[in-house]
Amino acid sequence: MTGTLYLCATPIGNLNDISFRVLDTLKEVDVIAAEDTRNSIKLLNHFEIKTPMTSYHEYNKVEKAEQIVSWLMSGKNIALITDAGTPAISDPGEVLVEKCLMAGIPVTSLPGCCALITALTLSGISTRRFCFEGFLPAEKKERKFVLKELERETRTIILYEAPHHLRKTLGELYEVLGERRITLCRELTKRFETVFPTTFEQAVAYYENEEPRGEYVLVIEGLDRGRLKLDEQAKWEEISIKEHMQLYESQGIERKEAMKRVAADRGLSKREVYQLLLS
Repeated sequence: MTGTLYLCATPIGNLNDISFRVLDTLKEVDVIAAEDTRNSIKLLNHFEIKTPMTSYHEYNKVEKAEQIVSWLMSGKNIALITDAGTPAISDPGEVLVEKCLMAGIPVTSLPGCCALITALTLSGISTRRFCFEGFLPAEKKERKFVLKELERETRTIILYEAPHHLRKTLGELYEVLGERRITLCRELTKRFETVFPTTFEQAVAYYENEEPRGEYVLVIEGLDRGRLKLDEQAKWEEISIKEHMQLYESQGIERKEAMKRVAADRGLSKREVYQLLLS
């Protein structure tokens, strides 16, 4: 029989946030795969856990995943932990999970701390619909593409950012997304936890003189749906009603259906579209 991979959520700051189930699992598995063994040893020592560790991180995630899969196939039970929070969230653990599932190895997740959820609940911004982008890409072309996608995102947006990149990222977001509400969270669950609800304009001005410190979670208000609809309607005003109709009819769409779509695009009734076409 194969072993099981356990995804064990660890504290993002306060060590008391660890669950009894995670503690029991870390003590009982054969091996703990840790993102940074130097960091994780402090956690294990604190709870007197003697289970051997192996490193599993961004730079060995492919070849080491193969080795871990072979251990699991031989019957070993393995726990995966990240430096803080839930494994596989903005973390190389997602590669290992995929390989395990493809090999038919059981994977189970032991829920616990997750920085993005903690920040979202503290933000004061809508929690009903949200998207998580993690860290923005470093490569310029890909970064520009992602920012452009986020420009029209109506859900609450959650990003991670390092302190030395915060000023640049806030400036880029403000330029692309325009003025929005944003809550900046740092040092979550720690002694100096900070939750800073503000706007892009105010945040950019604040960090011109304030040095960013600690890892940040940015929770950003999504684009208002009403504003999005108005923007969509304004786009169609650049062409005439007749050209708009021809656009749909050239795709093989019948005239009646084309008229219905033109009306929806422009926020008009079908009767109004018909009258405009006659005139």
